[in-house]
Amino acid sequence: MALPIEDYAIVGDTQTAALVGKDGSVDWLCVPRFDSGAIFAALLGTERHGRWLLAPAEDVRAVRRRYRGDSLVLETEFDTDSGTVRVIDFMPPRGEAPDLVRIVEGVRGRVPMRMDLRLRFDYGRVVPWVYREQGDLVAVAGPNAVWLRTPVETFGEDLATRAEFTIGAGDRAPFTLTWRPSHLPPPQPLDPVVELGATEGFWQGWMSACTYDGEWREAVVRSLLTLKALTYGPTGGIVAAATTSLPEQLGGVRNWDYRFCWLRDATITLQSLLYSGFQSEAQEWRKWLLRAIAGDPAEMQIMYGVAGERRLEEYIADWLPGYDGNPVRIGNAAAEQFQLDVYGEVMDALHQGRRAGLKRNDPAWGLQVKLMEFVEAHWRDPDEGIWEVRGGSKQFTHSKLMAWVAADRAVKAVETFDLKGPAARWTALRDEIRADILTHGYDERRRTFTQFYGSAELDAAMLMAPLVGFLPASDERIRGTVAAIESELLQDGFVQRYTQPPGEGVDGLPSGEGAFLACSFWLADNYALMGRDDEARELFERLLALRNDVGLLSEEYDAKAGRLVGNFPQAFSHVPLIDTARNLSARSTGPSQERQEEGLRCPRV
Repeated sequence: MALPIEDYAIVGDTQTAALVGKDGSVDWLCVPRFDSGAIFAALLGTERHGRWLLAPAEDVRAVRRRYRGDSLVLETEFDTDSGTVRVIDFMPPRGEAPDLVRIVEGVRGRVPMRMDLRLRFDYGRVVPWVYREQGDLVAVAGPNAVWLRTPVETFGEDLATRAEFTIGAGDRAPFTLTWRPSHLPPPQPLDPVVELGATEGFWQGWMSACTYDGEWREAVVRSLLTLKALTYGPTGGIVAAATTSLPEQLGGVRNWDYRFCWLRDATITLQSLLYSGFQSEAQEWRKWLLRAIAGDPAEMQIMYGVAGERRLEEYIADWLPGYDGNPVRIGNAAAEQFQLDVYGEVMDALHQGRRAGLKRNDPAWGLQVKLMEFVEAHWRDPDEGIWEVRGGSKQFTHSKLMAWVAADRAVKAVETFDLKGPAARWTALRDEIRADILTHGYDERRRTFTQFYGSAELDAAMLMAPLVGFLPASDERIRGTVAAIESELLQDGFVQRYTQPPGEGVDGLPSGEGAFLACSFWLADNYALMGRDDEARELFERLLALRNDVGLLSEEYDAKAGRLVGNFPQAFSHVPLIDTARNLSARSTGPSQERQEEGLRCPRV
């Protein structure tokens, strides 16, 4: 059985990532990309589905973990009766192949250690052929080959490679695991100690560009590093999470593959990078976005592969028992859904890029004009909405809100940047969508926006209304919506995504899931906009307390179980953390005149 989700940490090389548990086991690693087949899949099964354990061979009394400074170099210290040992885990910046390096260091006494390496290709399905070649251990099956290099003596047993050794104070034992296509020559050996210094230098050099100087800097820096870890370096695409099928509901069916790039994340991710000093990353993300959506606007998807791939067929990996018994999904069928809101997100992302000084005079505007033609023709169509429901299309209020954003940003692009477009027509469209939302998406009796037209259900996504400039937070309709969400969706101090009546709801799934962390950050932003600063800061601090011991968040939180749930680490949790910290810090130091005029999130309006 895999560890609790919060017991994992991430190491990566900006093309893929590994999850390392507090017990010293690497339980998840896909190579060569985030969305490739896993060579370690114990996270979604058992040790027999692939893992790499490196830990004391005796009882552990205490475990401490930390990242080395502003880096993705992980240190885990184990205390035993015999002494203390440290395991350093990292993935060097990608050279010719992905490498996972583990260095065992003696701190105190003499500690007996054990290694258990179980390589399983294709998500735990394929047992490789293992042999030795010039002192290296090689595992091969089909297109995959993995090399293990270490001075420690190893032996084979029970379809695993094992080692037993002792580490004394000051001793060091390195292990390097390298993947390469099986038809290519062996990878060049590397020096683990040299790569350790180079990897630390890479991450710290990257973070040196950070301009954030507000409160909660440690949390913001760790979140920025996590976003960088989830970036696919060759293209600039950012995956939603490093994992698939970690459940939003323990023992349920709400589990999906998040190793892809969502258009919806584009705006808030772009904003977080831009306003934290990372112009080049924002530029690459924007380039990825433009390449991904190029073509017929009617064929635009809500998500793409890390290089912009469109075919993301979903299937069940039925040979894996799953985390907590949940089904394991590879691929994501939601890629085929129509979700109107992404058109607003894309228009907003490109508008924010121009405002921040990214390249303005390029083919992007021609593409945006085509996107607006699609919005004009289809904004009245039902869709599957922000939450990618599988219970049928609806007239989701949030989707209409983002259609309004699309029209609003199109008008502002013409007015602000002197771009060519039918501003009068788009202004009329913006007014028409606004009137439609206020007529059909707002419940006058209950004084709240609803999830979809004609429904009584609530949706925390409507907390975005003041954040994107649709209405000021002082408007009674926003205040009423916040009050309704507090009454019906705020549970155990955190926000649920939407109302879930017993049985199957609008999403076509059984009710029950954790609180959605992004929605909880949005509520804190709304509090701040309303002048409820103490409540905003209290909620934000409560959210920060959910991070694990190395500062990572998953998608949701199960308050009853006291556990993180959902895929991990989750970009859509770390990005709003950055934004809310920036927003609250700005309020505590006094907003500029621009911020006073434009609202809390001045980049969004």
